[in-house]
Amino acid sequence: MATKTGIQLAIITSLNPKKSLICLDSSSSSSRRLLLSSSQNRRSISISRSALLDEQQQEISFTEPENKLIDALIGIQGRGRSASPQQLNDVESAVKILEGLEGIPDPTSSSLIEGSWQLMFTTRPGTASPIQRTFVGVDFFSVFQEIYLQTNDPRVSNIVKFSDVIGELKVEAAASIKDGKRILFQFDRAAFSFKFLPFKVPYPVPFRLLGDEAKGWLDITYLSQSGDLRISRGNKGTTFVLQKKIEPRQKLLSAISIGTGVIQAIENFISLNQNVAKDELELQEGEWQMIWSSQMETDSWIENAANGLMGKQIVKKNGQMKFLVDILFGFRFSITGTFLKSGANTYNVTMNDAAIIAGPFGYPVELETKISLQLLYTDGKIRITRGYNNIVFVHIRT
Repeated sequence: MATKTGIQLAIITSLNPKKSLICLDSSSSSSRRLLLSSSQNRRSISISRSALLDEQQQEISFTEPENKLIDALIGIQGRGRSASPQQLNDVESAVKILEGLEGIPDPTSSSLIEGSWQLMFTTRPGTASPIQRTFVGVDFFSVFQEIYLQTNDPRVSNIVKFSDVIGELKVEAAASIKDGKRILFQFDRAAFSFKFLPFKVPYPVPFRLLGDEAKGWLDITYLSQSGDLRISRGNKGTTFVLQKKIEPRQKLLSAISIGTGVIQAIENFISLNQNVAKDELELQEGEWQMIWSSQMETDSWIENAANGLMGKQIVKKNGQMKFLVDILFGFRFSITGTFLKSGANTYNVTMNDAAIIAGPFGYPVELETKISLQLLYTDGKIRITRGYNNIVFVHIRT
């Protein structure tokens, strides 16, 4: 939904795990350490909690075409704002495939359209309003759309949730159904609800004076049979992807983007997947961007870079690996080496050819680092490992 006064709505991602077993060391949450779970070292999980997690996983079900769209969203920041041309193409291709399939017929009349939807992705045409540009592309904020059509006062509301502590901004529109796919709306009120104030603060936009500028429509081009995935297109040409239920992988990525609850998200994700067959994991080739680690501080940035605590890891089939870190003003740090499998899910990594690079020139740096790398989880899109100094890393394949 995109108008000059509205907030774009629709949002984020899921995992298709080739599972491995890890659990959190619950004895010290502040240390943020992860332990590899084995028959000798496994933190027990209560039956009731395990059953609840299993039930939650069973409730979240997507078809193969739906999973392709969810996979395409992984690694896209700002709900599409920072997407590369290739990422945008992958998402659009997956969207068109779903729009060509049979979802819920006449979605505007279905009870599955009702409720709160979280925005995972949106295209951002130049007609997007200032409030859309300000809030929708910020990962720290959660963005939702509420749809309630089967009431005496049908409404569509766009909500930006700043945090549980701060509060939210809610922009509401009176709504009506035009046909089986299209919802008509007209924005008529908006307000900030701050947790620290006993009253709402009006959002200063004179909707009544805007006339047609406060009006718009929203087409539901795909609604999944489960009612958990929706694709919509707005009157300004904007595409939205929204979800009701978010898979553990998506929750993990969202927690990392926000910067809170990462440990809990990893724990929940692993707990949901720990009963799956213990396949031997392989270090997959490709370019992997580090997005989170359980510890970021060492004595110097060059040690961080050399030990894989920064930047990208490039893995090649021939047993070669490179750590690449952008520094400043076009300078990059590069260190290459080799990896050799030493166990079912472990590798010995030796990095010993380092240089600071500027354009075609390189300045050699004498460094050598040896790391024991454990693959804790990988599915080709996300990788969780334990490496230098027992630090846990989350990488996304770019």
